[in-house]
Amino acid sequence: MRIDLHVHSCFSKDSNAEIDSILKFAKKNGLDGVAICDHDTREGGLACARRAKELGSDMIVIPGIEVTSSKGHILVLAPDGDIESGMTPEKTIERARELEGVVIIPHPFKMTSHGIGYVEGLDIDAVEVLNSRCVTGGSNNKAKKVAKELSLAQVGGSDSHEAKMVGCSYTEVDASERTLESVLQAIRDGKVTSGGRRTPVSYVVKQMIVGTGKKIKRAFGMRT
Repeated sequence: MRIDLHVHSCFSKDSNAEIDSILKFAKKNGLDGVAICDHDTREGGLACARRAKELGSDMIVIPGIEVTSSKGHILVLAPDGDIESGMTPEKTIERARELEGVVIIPHPFKMTSHGIGYVEGLDIDAVEVLNSRCVTGGSNNKAKKVAKELSLAQVGGSDSHEAKMVGCSYTEVDASERTLESVLQAIRDGKVTSGGRRTPVSYVVKQMIVGTGKKIKRAFGMRT
């Protein structure tokens, strides 16, 4: 199955991607599933899972969080609860494990996007080695090299902040069944490969402008 493990919805402070649009483009772009990993909240993922059920969609929706640790971002898929931001990576992962979440380090060497800068010694399930929003290949290539050296599973995600870009990169998941639990177990077992391409620079710039606009509105107490 082809699943985008890193998608942002309008529940993220820097994205305007509506839930219905994400589901629409995920299907259009050939995906079997998406993981909604908004910044420090799982509300977008839970809302998307509910909406997919309401629509009778066969899209697998994984509610997740992109947690802001003290050193950078960590993806946690399907945690059974919320995770506090600002903790060390080790404490963040410890909390994720308590909540039975699947742990992925996204864009670890992309420092402009809060990459944590390392993966060795961490209790993780996979490393994101193909992040579509990396404008150049350097940080992705380094992530792939390190993951290979440490024998860690390698996954891909679009890190999309705009619905059209969902599935730009993705993860091929060799799951035994078309269910959420089967997909999560396949990731834990390392039955995954990354695929896809980088997001066009014009979309990356557009997403940055949207994020800046939302921050300005919040600063002035305006609705976003």
